[in-house]
Amino acid sequence: MHKEKYGVTPQGEQVDLFTLRNEQGMEVKIITYGGRITSLKVPDKNDNFEDVVLGFDSLEQYLEENPFFGALIGRYGNRIAKGKFSLDGQEYTLAQNNGVNHLHGGDKGFDKVVWKVKEALKQNSLVLSYISEHMEEGFPGRLETEVTYTLTEDNSLEVEYKATTDRKTIVNLTQHAYFNLSGDFTNSILNHQVQINADDFVPVDEHLIPTGQLAPVAGSPFDFSKPKAIGEEINAAHEQLERGNGYDHTWAINNPENGLRFAASALHPESGRKLEVYTTEPGMQLYTGNFLDGTLPLQNGKGFYEKRSGFCFETQHYPDTPNQENFPSVVLEPGETYFSKTSFRFSVKD
Repeated sequence: MHKEKYGVTPQGEQVDLFTLRNEQGMEVKIITYGGRITSLKVPDKNDNFEDVVLGFDSLEQYLEENPFFGALIGRYGNRIAKGKFSLDGQEYTLAQNNGVNHLHGGDKGFDKVVWKVKEALKQNSLVLSYISEHMEEGFPGRLETEVTYTLTEDNSLEVEYKATTDRKTIVNLTQHAYFNLSGDFTNSILNHQVQINADDFVPVDEHLIPTGQLAPVAGSPFDFSKPKAIGEEINAAHEQLERGNGYDHTWAINNPENGLRFAASALHPESGRKLEVYTTEPGMQLYTGNFLDGTLPLQNGKGFYEKRSGFCFETQHYPDTPNQENFPSVVLEPGETYFSKTSFRFSVKD
């Protein structure tokens, strides 16, 4: 593991860049600002290593408003309706930073803080920690969070999340990397073949808040039970696609009682690069970069990130769970430990 200085925030906090590399040549770069993955180089079928995650060239670009490139998300990934929820009869008010809703932890979510580095217990691991004080961004409880990135010798990037609190709260952490397995970010991701291990997905209203019910994917554009191109039905006449401007939905991953299990895969046919995702989480958001609009610069000045130049596999609990009685709970009690694990496994298909 290699460490170097990356920059300094306007508040004077130093941001470091860590590089993890395995014997196969796979390499991941992570900065302490937002715990962000800034680069992830994996081989194609001809053993060409290219970066497959969208990112920027400098800290200054990450500090500006951006679509959460590579970031750790907390305290609550995804949306909470009207920025409000109740615990034990007490209502809490959060930032309304996505129209009338709360999104991804608020104005100073985990993506916008400098994480501390702890000593790793195993090789090729980076352990980051952050303490979110009671009522930070409106959330109750002093939440102590630890995230461990581990690069394995079988070309997997594992992400483990742990958190504890001193009073009852809610937690839903995720990783917001945008992938483009072609390695050329001027390409769209519409030709990527995606499979999602889910019989149901989470429909949303016009504000992208869950209706509270699950809907079967069968017979709809949301059916990825067998691999198909992202672009095959993304423009179909379907109310949910119109509301999300494409795919911006959570799938209910099958067999949540089984712990770490297969959630989804993506294959870029031309390069042969394949990504498989395994997770302990009940859901996964597929987001197809619908709001990228050609205004954010590509690295090395090679152009701009256009619409659908990256996709996200965000493993998580369902959106707006604190306000939905039927969804798996996101409540964390004092004395309990929040734990979540996701493995991003890369391989090559000839």
